[in-house]
Amino acid sequence: MGDVIHRHDVVVVGGGQAGLGMGYFLTRQGRDFVILEASGEPAAAWRGRWDSLRLFTPARYSSLPGRAFSGDPDRYPTRDEVSTYLAAYASEFDLPVRLNSRVHALRRAGDNYELETNEGTYEARQVVVATGPFQVPRIPELAGSLDQQVVQVHSSEYRRPSDLPTGTVLVGGGGNSGFQIAEELAGPHQVHLAIGSRQTPLPQKLFGRDLFWYLEATGLIHKSVDSRIGQRLSGRDTLIGSTPRALRRRGVEIHPRAIAAEGSTMTFADGAKLDVGAVIWATGYRSDYSWIDLPVFDEGGLPVHRRGVTEASGLYFLGLTWQHTRGSALLGWVKEDAEYLAQRINELDATASSAGTSSNGSRTSQPPATGSRTSQPIAASAEGER
Repeated sequence: MGDVIHRHDVVVVGGGQAGLGMGYFLTRQGRDFVILEASGEPAAAWRGRWDSLRLFTPARYSSLPGRAFSGDPDRYPTRDEVSTYLAAYASEFDLPVRLNSRVHALRRAGDNYELETNEGTYEARQVVVATGPFQVPRIPELAGSLDQQVVQVHSSEYRRPSDLPTGTVLVGGGGNSGFQIAEELAGPHQVHLAIGSRQTPLPQKLFGRDLFWYLEATGLIHKSVDSRIGQRLSGRDTLIGSTPRALRRRGVEIHPRAIAAEGSTMTFADGAKLDVGAVIWATGYRSDYSWIDLPVFDEGGLPVHRRGVTEASGLYFLGLTWQHTRGSALLGWVKEDAEYLAQRINELDATASSAGTSSNGSRTSQPPATGSRTSQPIAASAEGER
């Protein structure tokens, strides 16, 4: 790591959909900021998903502020279309994305924040952590009890059916990704799906309209986690466009949770056993904020915040599941929280300026944020927000 110090008003960590949306509003404010992205291209995580992935939100509900998705607004964009869109977005608005810039540490340095990266040190009065909730693949411990000849991959590494050996494949995880991968594998493989906790199936379309049209029309997509209905919904996962019945029609056999493994045999909660040749773990992700040396986390290691605003003055999170609404981690709605945080950044800067200091000057207390403090857990089956 070099000794170069880069100074900015704001540093955004993460160049995915949340970070780019944040950059749009900071650009409109005329801010001196930089977006630090660990990968070699903006929103690289999208390129890393399986080949046939499509959004479950139509194109009309899948855009960042200032640039609509081109083409048929009712189609469901592919993985590559989303990746291309996000790269073009960063280019169109000339967002200052520093690629291959991995942040190793974030800490206080006097009245500012200091970020250590592989290319030097950054300092800023305010920092937005926009790395999202899906960071480290979650694989159950029992996976280590399977023989080495059993092919095992997390869904983040799965690409296409032809990459797997012929024979029996178990997909572990009953979320949207688990169902979609199991459906794709049905036919060329003998597919089994293990579901730990069942999720409520919702149709992709109802009476000719997409599900998200209804969520917009009724305002449900905008209900905050503090509302009564938001509190009920935030603890539940839903299947969109998939059902166990439809999978069974495709020849997929469904099992309860896998509880043990030995050799090439998997044991399920009902006592049934299955010899497998390959396992795809669609078991979600866990957060890793070990690089942040600040007291803003709960006992489980999740950020404590009010709509992304922490008690550490000038430190924010963006793109978290149910950060404020059901749409907070979705491509088409993350802009609402991004705009809110941009306003908070502006308010804090104005407070510092009125006190006779610059945005990199003396410490100022964080303006009070609205909404209850939350640290939203990530369900093990929540394989990805899109």
